[in-house]
Amino acid sequence: MKPVHDQAAVSPKLLRATATFIAEKQKDDGSIPWFENGVVDPWTHIENAMAIDAAGYHAEAQKAYEWLAETQLDDGSWYASYEDGKPKDTSKVSHVVSYIAVGVWHHYLNTKEKPFLQKMWSTVSAAIDFVLGMRGADGEIYWARDNKGEIYPEALVTSCSSTYLSLKSALCISSVLEKDRTVWKQAAAELARAIRSMPCPTEAAPGNKSCFAMDWYYPVMCSVINGDDAKRRILQGWDRFVIDGFGSLCSLEQNWVTTAETSELALALAVHGEYQRAATVFNWLQQMRDSDGAYWYGVALPQKEVWPEEKPTWTSAAVVLAADMFRHMSATSLVLDHHHPITP
Repeated sequence: MKPVHDQAAVSPKLLRATATFIAEKQKDDGSIPWFENGVVDPWTHIENAMAIDAAGYHAEAQKAYEWLAETQLDDGSWYASYEDGKPKDTSKVSHVVSYIAVGVWHHYLNTKEKPFLQKMWSTVSAAIDFVLGMRGADGEIYWARDNKGEIYPEALVTSCSSTYLSLKSALCISSVLEKDRTVWKQAAAELARAIRSMPCPTEAAPGNKSCFAMDWYYPVMCSVINGDDAKRRILQGWDRFVIDGFGSLCSLEQNWVTTAETSELALALAVHGEYQRAATVFNWLQQMRDSDGAYWYGVALPQKEVWPEEKPTWTSAAVVLAADMFRHMSATSLVLDHHHPITP
């Protein structure tokens, strides 16, 4: 059984108040925007759904997934963002499209409702097939198609790592439903190898500040890199990205600690058994909590001032999922805490 640190910090009361903030932003059609009547993008919409699911808002989470099923395009994708029920950014981003598998699997782990998996199977399957149509020669997955359908021939560490987690979740769904998806297994194994060959930000030249923290910890959080290699990668980037007492920088280019990145870093640590350090990082987040239970976007340094003065729903969602990771056998821990690589 996994140890749980600082029970007060991960109390159900804390989770519920933060999740309520998110749930109250859900629109009648099921979508969950960044802000009241703001932009909806499928990836953060799913993260929001996962967070409210973790806090017991199962019906609301299901409604969020039903919105995705209803808005899915004929090719299996979604646009990058929507506003007022209409497409805003009409590009199609690979990790955004594939993430439906993570959300659907997470909801099943929360509710154990197999009919939900059966209902969502065609949506998930079409999304995964669309994304696998964006593969490169070495198994990497290019990050986007433009509004004309042309692929941007660039593979990003964070995007590919998120897609790898989506493939693993999709394979879990296929296993429950007894659907043979050998092609998906092969694609996941090849994608993992491709990610491991991509440069890590900690190996970049000292003067290069165009480094994002997500490229550092995402392969660890998504269990692309495991064991001692995972712990070594986190340690290599710690002094570059982590500001003691505050959290993780978004990038080396900006002296800005963000709540979402810090939450995900806590997740990455917990996934690989670094629970004490994960709890320390998580507890740093509590200074970003507002009186309504929501969390501020980030803090600018060295001023130590909240910036920007915004509380996106997905920022609070990241905190809820980090907190949920500390609960033994939670849906979040079951989604993330599976280190065994996919093999054909």
